[in-house]
Amino acid sequence: PPEWYSDNSITLYTSESASSISTTTKTVVSSSGREIQYDKCIIATGSDPFVPPIKNHNAKGCFVYRTIDDLNNIISWSKNAKRGAVIGGGLLGLEAAKALLDLGLEVTIIERNSHLLSRQIDNEGGLMLESEIEKIGIKKVLQNSPRQIEIDDTGKITGITYSDGRFDEFQIIVIAAGIRPRDSIARASNIDTHPRGGIQVDDRLQTNDPHVYAIGEVALHRGVVYGLVAPGYEMADIVAANLTSKARDRKFKGGDLSSKLKLLGVHVASFGNYFAKEDEAMPLTYKDPFGAVYKKYLFTKDGKHLLGGIMVGDTDDYAKLHALWKSKKPLTMVPGELILGVKSGQAPGMDELPDEAQVCSCNNVSKGEIRESVRTGNCRSIGEVKSCTKAGTGCGGCLPDVQEIFAAEMKACGHKVTQNLCPHFDYTRVELFQIIKIKQLKSFREIIDTAGKKGSHGCEVCKPAIASILASLWNDHILDHANLQDTNDRFLANIQRGGSYSVIPRVPGGEITPEKLIVLGEVAKKYNLYTKITGGQRVDLFGANKQDLPDIWEQLVNSGFESGHAYGKALRTVKSCVGSTWCRYGIGDSVGFAIKVENRYKGIRSPHKLKGGVSGCIRECAEAQGKDFGMIATDKGFNLYVCGNGGAKPKHAVLLARDISEELCIKYLDRFLMYYIHTADRLTRTARWLEKLEGGIEYLRRVVIDDYLGICAELEADMARLINTYQCEWATVVRDPKRRAEFRQFVNTSENQTLIEFVDERGQNRPADWPKEFPKTEETERMAAKNAPVNGKTWMKIAHVDSFPEDAGDVIKYGDVQIAIFNSHNKTKWYATQNMCPHKRAFVLSQGIVGDDENGVLKVSCPMHKKNFALETGDCLTDGPDLKLMTFDVKIENEHVWLLVPPTEELDKLLGTSKWMVKKHHVRKEKNINIIERVGQEVACGGCGDSKLDW
Repeated sequence: PPEWYSDNSITLYTSESASSISTTTKTVVSSSGREIQYDKCIIATGSDPFVPPIKNHNAKGCFVYRTIDDLNNIISWSKNAKRGAVIGGGLLGLEAAKALLDLGLEVTIIERNSHLLSRQIDNEGGLMLESEIEKIGIKKVLQNSPRQIEIDDTGKITGITYSDGRFDEFQIIVIAAGIRPRDSIARASNIDTHPRGGIQVDDRLQTNDPHVYAIGEVALHRGVVYGLVAPGYEMADIVAANLTSKARDRKFKGGDLSSKLKLLGVHVASFGNYFAKEDEAMPLTYKDPFGAVYKKYLFTKDGKHLLGGIMVGDTDDYAKLHALWKSKKPLTMVPGELILGVKSGQAPGMDELPDEAQVCSCNNVSKGEIRESVRTGNCRSIGEVKSCTKAGTGCGGCLPDVQEIFAAEMKACGHKVTQNLCPHFDYTRVELFQIIKIKQLKSFREIIDTAGKKGSHGCEVCKPAIASILASLWNDHILDHANLQDTNDRFLANIQRGGSYSVIPRVPGGEITPEKLIVLGEVAKKYNLYTKITGGQRVDLFGANKQDLPDIWEQLVNSGFESGHAYGKALRTVKSCVGSTWCRYGIGDSVGFAIKVENRYKGIRSPHKLKGGVSGCIRECAEAQGKDFGMIATDKGFNLYVCGNGGAKPKHAVLLARDISEELCIKYLDRFLMYYIHTADRLTRTARWLEKLEGGIEYLRRVVIDDYLGICAELEADMARLINTYQCEWATVVRDPKRRAEFRQFVNTSENQTLIEFVDERGQNRPADWPKEFPKTEETERMAAKNAPVNGKTWMKIAHVDSFPEDAGDVIKYGDVQIAIFNSHNKTKWYATQNMCPHKRAFVLSQGIVGDDENGVLKVSCPMHKKNFALETGDCLTDGPDLKLMTFDVKIENEHVWLLVPPTEELDKLLGTSKWMVKKHHVRKEKNINIIERVGQEVACGGCGDSKLDW
């Protein structure tokens, strides 16, 4: 934010460029004529995209891949395109190709060299990469440069003619052929530049004028312009150190071009001198065409030092090998072990590397700096280490190594490193599961008194985890433990921006009748809901009010729908293709099997969400190998895959059993799912669980198929109990008046309030955008204090104590203000705060989980973004923005709740819902205001707080 610059004595000029530098007068002149004196000047102007001299490269439909505007223009143009080309097969070119592929285009990459990524990998690695990207439908043209971009009479591109005369038709072309240093200011200022671009600098990054420096992509050092982030950071670090330290002798010796990326779904990495010549190095190569893995490591002739390496398909050891190369230390194992793992089975551990070894290349953080943060910086968590050192805050690829170093240093310092659930329990989720099962514990109070910190109240971590365990063991209705649930489970729907909810009915296998489709449309129209098809072959209905949920469910249930459990850590969907029912290639009834499996496991709670898939043939249209479990039909039955997932960390599923019957698939699935439920940590997907499971897939096969542990009968019985006690959670609420009443908006009135303003988009309603930040005003300061300066406070009778849930919160309406009322200690202690979370102005705090921290401070966790607030003081207990709640005095008299509140008109001025709810932002006059409510007055916008413009 702008304040950061002023707070740090930095003068920032925006919307004007630096035009020239006078090295004689030490002055920078801007485009507006501003003159600024300097002692030292640093040029960090970066680069522009390089565009090869191809005829018609600026035609309509031809783009570079550089700025947000470029990307938006590509998105817009692609809507009317079918085939796209990317000129450039480097890092950026492959990223651009993935972007076009995601936009639904047929993609061709054009590269003048003999293989893709020619600056990062060799020809063999390039062949492996190319074979993998061909599997996802991307074509390539190598060693055949574009001669001309062809256009029609309107100036739009029609395709490319290559140097060999061949023509390919395209409707969109993206040029990602490298960078050109933005060095025009140097050329205008008699500062030495190279004819092909770049400001010439020495090892201190000084130009030919000793008071002028250049860093980043504009600098040319020893004939090289660096286009990666790590060398740029290192240059900045060196110049800053030389300008501020007494020694001033640091030098830039060349950037580290090592990189680790995932391009088009393929992991690629290179480090060190990965193109070392054969007379300098001895290569060691591993190639697995079946597993799509290629590795080439280069060693000194005597095999005692690692010089560099190339990795395609498997980059797990990159960080350790990169650090080993950087350390320059002799190898402690024979070179072959680094690839084959003959003895140790893996690369050397982080404990074997020296302190100077680089761990985080994004932010140039060494192993020693991480250790120091634990030893002397009092960092006691990974989050604190990241904040202190910045390690792991770039791409995140080094986090496993950071965690390994952290754990080792904590142990060395005598600090305990645990995987305990939270401060309230000295057990992991797996250990608690067994305790609850063996001791037959049925409530949170029983569990915390038996296995936890007696007398404490739990928190937003342990309460949902224990609620999940209780559901996985005893299968009570989820609302029997409502005060343990996150908001989604507490109200059986997904909370969305602004506090509304989305509703997703179950559609087993994705099969739905026209009649049911009509019902969904009728419900959406009746309640003005935004509708969208999900990735799991269902229909999502957005924008439902909490108080309308039971009525919506009633209409759905009466039409044959059930809860889709999209709100819970439970089975979501079992996706299917049409299989042999319709498809000419299908060899198995994928739809029928998917419906059977989804109906079997619906409602089952687990450590994390579960997704399945069934494909009718090897073409895999249901993406079964990207699911927690998936079946692919063969001519002998089904292949069963487990432990895959999409999302932020995609993982390909692995084969558990081949060519088995439907009945055997279900038997193995029963065992697999229950074993996962028994043994996984909280919020751990099956893919991560398998990665941590000692012995991996081979061990899992022994447990599930061979009954190695002798527990398969128990696992099957546990699964049978869950299946036999299934109930539709929506239907149970619909048929129970008492449960329905818990969905009212306010405890003390039947009135309802709008929580966020909606805007029209493509013919449907959606919530207004959250501002990037909410400005502080005098009113926000006043409201963030108990006993705020308002007059005439009186005690107001609210409702009977039985109107409020135990050890939880609910909301009341007072004038235009929403007040959240909480209780704990079996309704012996009561608290009241504003219901609006000040972080994003969402009126949702009453729906948050009530608990206490390790110091016994009672708190509520906002269900929107997990900001924690002390119920007594209103202080924010979570790192981040300076937030605070207004709190109110509460008393219990004659079994009724009373609040000490000011007159409604006074409180409305501070906390009125209509004042603070997120609204549509005003539009500046020069951008065509559509609605003018007032003219000639400065009025604060309810959306962003801007009071500097007339409406």
